Amino acid sequence: MSKNENREATIRQLYTELNKQGSNGEYEKALKSANKILALDQNEQKALQCKLVCLIQLSKFEEVIKFLDRTQPPYDCTFERAYCEYRLNQPEAALKTIQNSGIKQLPPNLKELMAQILYRLERHEECYELYKDIIKNTSDDYDDERTTNLSAVVANLCVDGSKKELPVLREDTYELTYNAACALAGKQQFPEAEKKLRTSEKLCREFLEEDGATEEDIMDELAIIKVQLAYCLQMQGKSKEASVIYADALKHKTNDQALTAVASNNLVVTNKDQNVFDSKKKMKAATSEQAEHKLTSKQKKVIAFNNCLLAFFTNQSDCHMLASRLGNSYPDLEFQSLLIRVSQLARDKKYKDAIELLETYSKKQPKQELEVKFAVVHLQLLAGNRKAAVEILESLGEAKYRPGVVSALVTLYLGLDNKNAASAILKNAVDWYKKNKSTAGGDLTDMWRQAASFHLRGGESETAAKSLEELLKTNPSDMKILAQLVIAYAQFNPKKAQEASKKLPALETLTTTSEIDALEATNWMMIAKAVKKKMPASGKTDQSPGTPSSEIAKQKKKTVRKRKGKLPKNYDASAVPDPERWLPRYERSGYRKKRDRRVKEIIKGSQGTASGQADQYDMSKAYNQTKQSPATPAAHEMPASGPAPRQLPRKSQHKKKKGKH
Repeated sequence: MSKNENREATIRQLYTELNKQGSNGEYEKALKSANKILALDQNEQKALQCKLVCLIQLSKFEEVIKFLDRTQPPYDCTFERAYCEYRLNQPEAALKTIQNSGIKQLPPNLKELMAQILYRLERHEECYELYKDIIKNTSDDYDDERTTNLSAVVANLCVDGSKKELPVLREDTYELTYNAACALAGKQQFPEAEKKLRTSEKLCREFLEEDGATEEDIMDELAIIKVQLAYCLQMQGKSKEASVIYADALKHKTNDQALTAVASNNLVVTNKDQNVFDSKKKMKAATSEQAEHKLTSKQKKVIAFNNCLLAFFTNQSDCHMLASRLGNSYPDLEFQSLLIRVSQLARDKKYKDAIELLETYSKKQPKQELEVKFAVVHLQLLAGNRKAAVEILESLGEAKYRPGVVSALVTLYLGLDNKNAASAILKNAVDWYKKNKSTAGGDLTDMWRQAASFHLRGGESETAAKSLEELLKTNPSDMKILAQLVIAYAQFNPKKAQEASKKLPALETLTTTSEIDALEATNWMMIAKAVKKKMPASGKTDQSPGTPSSEIAKQKKKTVRKRKGKLPKNYDASAVPDPERWLPRYERSGYRKKRDRRVKEIIKGSQGTASGQADQYDMSKAYNQTKQSPATPAAHEMPASGPAPRQLPRKSQHKKKKGKH
């Protein structure tokens, strides 16, 4: 055989092995076989295709791109290149590869890939239209997957607040039910979303159990549903339930890095200013590089903002740096990031630097001048400069007539003991709102009420009447406001007061006879002593017209039976009672303290003598017998009725005891 024949036979044999290895999923061996074929003949197109497939199956995407750049195969490899770029988290490059391919009518595989790329780029409206076209023009075994992907796009459009008319898709699988719940959550319909998520969780468990999945696999699949459920609970104010679910999801250690990041971030939010050390750990997981590529731009922005806030509350040194980076990365959060930096400076009592930062920003962004001025006012108040704060609020133009600003100015003027200025700002506010009724929106009832009461207290009846007139227009049926208006009119215009008073209800209509009788009969509201004082000496109560006879019977004074006290059996009426009977036993003259048996008698004298002889030789006792005791005069204080000879030593002992105290 010739060399060419041998080479062709070897290639055929290698193709047979390659086919077998590819069918068995042995891609490492298949790659070696493809490389052997290409070493024999570089123009083998099938071997090139097999090599690309093996590299993709082995997730060697960078090698695929290098191989395509180096060899430039004779057939179109747009799908392979775009797919590898997409898997390398380069969706912009993948989209350019497809757009620059020159293919006018994209084949189904490229359409599917392009839809995935658009979804990753968050171009949801284009993605939605493309999926509609794919589902309409394709019919195979992957219809359920395409419908699920379409429902995911619809859910994201709801989150984006799209005004496009969106279809109502079926919900016969747990994935479709989950996406429908996400769509409801995007519309802020959290209770309805919660119900659908619980349904999705039930469907998921049933489906996987029927499929023979392990409990660990089921928990992995349920993790995303549970985290979304926790989010819905958190948005409904059920933070405790939500934090328990988040903690369980993180304890399970799912492989989905994006899910871990979202759960960690949300748990930091539920912690607030508690568990700061735990929040730091969670935020570190939320900001990991592995999760960054899988998160949406909105999720990244929220996590970055929360990271800045956490750094501020924990007083970290890198707070300024994180805030600056946040403002540069997300221009719509520039003002919020500036406020974080300003707050950090204010905490360090660098008020001048903080005000300079705000003023510099105000020059760049004149549209946010009002918000900046409010922040400057806050800083001036923190620094104790009330006058400077008042000057800034007075310079707001027509914005100073907003209810909140008026309230702040009145409070500051009163704090500066300038009642005239406080009265003037309220007058000006009332006049301004009268002229600008069409432009002034919102409920101003509270402001009118406060202005009227302030001017009434200050004796400015005319100004108070203006406020009450406006207040009465908004609440014409409020008789309390009308009564206040009558009082105000009476101080400067009696005729108006009389006219307004005619609209007040008659006195007879305010109370009825039954109500008065009921009030008179409410003795149950008084304490027992007050009721006794009110009752006559005879013990009978006067019956009022509204009091039934049964109640009067209850009010009658109960006769208390006096019982004779019990006397002892051996009681002698002729004997004189002991005058010390009311004293405690230990204070009576006949009291003798019991000897403690645990204390042994101390034997004094030489060893071997008897106890009687010991007393003879005890000089301390002999001394005490010759010397008069200081308690002896107390014998003259004893009562005459007692048997003195027996009580004398006891009394002496008692007085000795008292003398020690």
